[in-house]
Amino acid sequence: MTFSVAVAGASGYGGGELLRLLAGHPEFEVRTVTAHQQAGQSLRTVHPHLASYGDLELQPTDAAHLRGHDIVFLALPHGKSAALSAELEGEAKLLVDAGADHRLEREQDWTDYYPGDFAGTWTYGMPELVLADGGKQRAQLPGTQRIAVPGCNVTAVSLALAPAIRAGLIEPDALAAVLAVGPSGAGKKASVGMLGSELIGNVVPYNAFGGHRHNPEIRQNLRRASGAEVRLSFTPVLVPAARGILATSSGTLVDGVDQARIDEVYRDAYGDETFIEVLTDGRLPRTNDVLGSNRTQLAVGIDERAGRLIAISAIDNLGKGTAGAAIQSANLALGLEESLALPLNGVAP
Repeated sequence: MTFSVAVAGASGYGGGELLRLLAGHPEFEVRTVTAHQQAGQSLRTVHPHLASYGDLELQPTDAAHLRGHDIVFLALPHGKSAALSAELEGEAKLLVDAGADHRLEREQDWTDYYPGDFAGTWTYGMPELVLADGGKQRAQLPGTQRIAVPGCNVTAVSLALAPAIRAGLIEPDALAAVLAVGPSGAGKKASVGMLGSELIGNVVPYNAFGGHRHNPEIRQNLRRASGAEVRLSFTPVLVPAARGILATSSGTLVDGVDQARIDEVYRDAYGDETFIEVLTDGRLPRTNDVLGSNRTQLAVGIDERAGRLIAISAIDNLGKGTAGAAIQSANLALGLEESLALPLNGVAP
């Protein structure tokens, strides 16, 4: 069976990566792509690398152009997909929101970090997330009709720390994460801070001191993994690399935890996961090794002097952090092979 697909927000980086991966999906057929300011232009004018789409034209982003498809991917700015998805209620077999509008469970978390009204919670699209009951988020996805794709920074930190906090290896009240992030994670909007002359040769923290919008989502995931409230210090840092995230996450070790126990916990959590590679041979994650793939690289060890567990993770923010998670979750929702159209190999150099 072939599913007809529309991608809203196709002109952005996330939308472009979705289309790159969808072009290789044997069960999905992209029929409509939409944009806002660039509506009316050829898709290849905006994304010259998407050669397989020929002369497909960007349509206006409205319900009229998105109706009539089996699957609608919403790659829109935060706060823009809730109203549009409400107009599409009952119109599609599956809606997949790559924005933040339907990720959070608590209305107060939304109010604290986002403008506009709280739109409610959709099924969360992080299949590998371990849960406090011993299961994984994957079990929630088959048959769902609404998917909220995680934030990219959220994916890097959550996958790194969730097994440790579920197993009680670290204390829940002193978690920290510092992330080196490529500027494509901020989207394709024009911004002085994203100019090459501002970023090349520069390293710039942003939304520091607990101000980043991914903060409550990470805490939500770790709460779901542990069954307890957590406290997190989370600082993203822009680096002069177009894409990729390298996250260094840590927590205070519980007495008696050694490296053998850590290795056992992460092996149990991710040993059978196609898209999570736990490095145990002295290698460390590198963003270049995962670019273009749906893979997460992860290394976990102990800082003996600090008494802290250190989990280092690398993902492609546009791949595993956005488009890959969207397609992986959609595959599960529709009863398809989970790995369809998702590259395990990266690109190099």
